[in-house]
Amino acid sequence: QVQLVESGGGLVQAGGSLRLSCAASGRTSGTYAMGWFRQAPGKEREFVAAISRASSNTYYADSVRGRFTISRDNAKNTVNLQMSSLKAEDTAVYFCAASLGLLFGVPNIKSYKYWGQGTQVTVSS
Repeated sequence: QVQLVESGGGLVQAGGSLRLSCAASGRTSGTYAMGWFRQAPGKEREFVAAISRASSNTYYADSVRGRFTISRDNAKNTVNLQMSSLKAEDTAVYFCAASLGLLFGVPNIKSYKYWGQGTQVTVSS
């Protein structure tokens, strides 16, 4: 089992920045990739970004590429999402997720076995 706890969400004005963190505990040695997803009210959960275990590969949704940066520190078992130039449409609950193998592809929810409880990000326009 892997436990994930997100932090860093909050209220920010459009154009501002936020840094989300995800702390992993438990049997983290088996995790292959880590990802961030988000879910806005009334919408499906969508892929935001992902990073491979060795940080050699990063992936981004088109909507956030160039504005968000994902990183990880395996020694500390943390994954971060630096969000800049935030827009009102970035408002959502952000979830951290851990994958044991991207069998269904990077942006597919089915590829991720463990999930955090989510942290709210609200961008005011």
